[in-house]
Amino acid sequence: MSTEQAVRMRDFALRHRMAVGVAWLLVLVLGGAVAVLGLGRLDQSFTASGGPGHRANQAIQERYGNGAAVAPLVAVATWPAATDVRSPGVAGSFADAVRRAAGPGARTVSYAGTGDGGFLGADGRTVYALVYPGAGKPDLAGLTAVEEAAGALRAGLRPALPGARVEVTGVLPLQHDSAVAGPGAVALAVKAACALGLLALLVLVFRSPLGVLAPLLLAGATSVGALVLVEAVAGFTEISFIVVYLVPVTALVLAVHRWAQPPETAAGSAVAAGAAGAAACAVLALFPAAFLRSVGLAGLAVWAVGTAATLTLAPVLRSVTSRATRATRTPRSPRAAREAREAMPGPAGRTARTATPVRAGRTAPTKTPVRAGRRPRPLLASVGLALLVLLAGAATQLRVGNPEAHALVASGPARDGLDRLTAAGVPSGVLNPLEVLVPRGAEAEALAARAARVPGVLLAAAPEAAEWRRDGSAVVVVVPEEEPMTAAGAATVTALRSALSGGTRPALVGGSGVVDRDLVDGVYRLLPYAVPAAALAAFLALAALTAAGAAARAVCRALLAAVAAAGALTVLWQWGPPDTGAVTGWVPLVVGAFAFCVSLDRSVASTAGGPWWAGPVAAGAGALAVLAAGIGPQVELALLVSGFAMAALFDASAGHLLAPPGSAARPIPRTSL
Repeated sequence: MSTEQAVRMRDFALRHRMAVGVAWLLVLVLGGAVAVLGLGRLDQSFTASGGPGHRANQAIQERYGNGAAVAPLVAVATWPAATDVRSPGVAGSFADAVRRAAGPGARTVSYAGTGDGGFLGADGRTVYALVYPGAGKPDLAGLTAVEEAAGALRAGLRPALPGARVEVTGVLPLQHDSAVAGPGAVALAVKAACALGLLALLVLVFRSPLGVLAPLLLAGATSVGALVLVEAVAGFTEISFIVVYLVPVTALVLAVHRWAQPPETAAGSAVAAGAAGAAACAVLALFPAAFLRSVGLAGLAVWAVGTAATLTLAPVLRSVTSRATRATRTPRSPRAAREAREAMPGPAGRTARTATPVRAGRTAPTKTPVRAGRRPRPLLASVGLALLVLLAGAATQLRVGNPEAHALVASGPARDGLDRLTAAGVPSGVLNPLEVLVPRGAEAEALAARAARVPGVLLAAAPEAAEWRRDGSAVVVVVPEEEPMTAAGAATVTALRSALSGGTRPALVGGSGVVDRDLVDGVYRLLPYAVPAAALAAFLALAALTAAGAAARAVCRALLAAVAAAGALTVLWQWGPPDTGAVTGWVPLVVGAFAFCVSLDRSVASTAGGPWWAGPVAAGAGALAVLAAGIGPQVELALLVSGFAMAALFDASAGHLLAPPGSAARPIPRTSL
């Protein structure tokens, strides 16, 4: 779409403002209902599909009905010092109590059924069992069932073993405890301050109730429309639930940024940025990885709906705001009128050309009011650029995977169980065991013996109970010493797959411990190809509408912002005080896509003559919004929220430091076209 077509669409929307307003209202209301009802279409497993681990987990889930990608519960019991936990009476009573409390359909394994000393603590008083509840799949409903099973298991074991101290832990109980803990008083105060700060920022910038409401309406319409489109596509291909986090935050920042643009440049910059962003996201959606496809389609929908809203809904809202402003405007003094005339573009005012020269048929240079010229800040710009480059380098050290167990929650029943395990000398790798599906005709005991010899394996057992052997196949449980997101744990998974890959019918290695490796192998190994391809598509689309140099600078800045956001997650969470050891695999993908989109839109608008303050205002609004909504003790949500906030703040700093000389020094309210 050319700039002339965009202007014609804007003029059409103004001539039919009532119909356009009603249409977007229907999108917001009816589309919102459709979007909520359609959330079930999205894949809620948060696991990478297509890899060998995914195929193994699917086979285990289909044949045994539980386990696979869902981490088991870990029941821990500690007896007094004089108790011999190896005796048949103690070990057998513990195994029987676990089996009864786990309920029908569950798979349990402990020392009593295997005789493996790896199920015993080094203190001689502690024993644990792995419990795979009868219900539980790697989606939101299945994880909720496992969390409920943890409470039932805890309630059933304590009266059954009165002489022992009993705890129940596991990855899901740890995550559940962090979610139900809720934010403390300080966190609630910060959330309230961020919400008030967002409102104050919009009021100070747009200076009227309608001016504050308008960008929020734009963001809401864009979010709802984009989600409806994504959910419609989800009926034909797998779309991950992560789009629910990406779409609204990106839509909010783009809406605030575009509402802050002068009307004379908003249409052209929206078309150019929308074409470039949509091209990049479309290329990303073509790669054979569900997470990349989901991010690409979500970004494509946001760019398409957001550009349509900018060209049609925004002019209508501006006309309404203009009428309200004229109705309430008070007479101005001669001095104020003179200053206003001087601030207006045209022969009577002070203007500065800030648009990049372009060839015929492309976006024409525009004039932006200048209240006070800004001087370049080369030193600050150099320092900021160096910081972004360092963060981009830190992104190369990113380790993706679930955060380590000790970082998930600081206190609670599940943390008590984890502390009991580690105090007894049991490594935390037991929380993410591997499951090996033994093919028909193979000896499960022999395969378990081979697995036990792999470096880094704590134990490998082939339970003989009926729930572990079905239709001629069997499942061998392998417990690593280290958690799979660590370097040592990843090496153990790789070595185990290599050790069991021989033969005409190799065993399939699945379990919760391979999910992270599948994400790395199936998604992150495609990024060196996907990112340059998406950037090239964005450059070609943008260069077709503006100067090639400006297009190259905009795309390079957007790429740097995306990589720097991933580096910031590495520094803050993986290396910083939280010490998570890893960053949840899908979070850098979502944060990077968000950073790319908002940085690209800011750069294109700035080149078209937009005011320098629009980017910081939009980024600040996005950061305050996500902090107000997401601050809390849940680690994965904190990872996502901090990533969004840091990406927005980086872009705000870039917009402030890299603004061209002569940009508007402060927001100048524009209430009409």
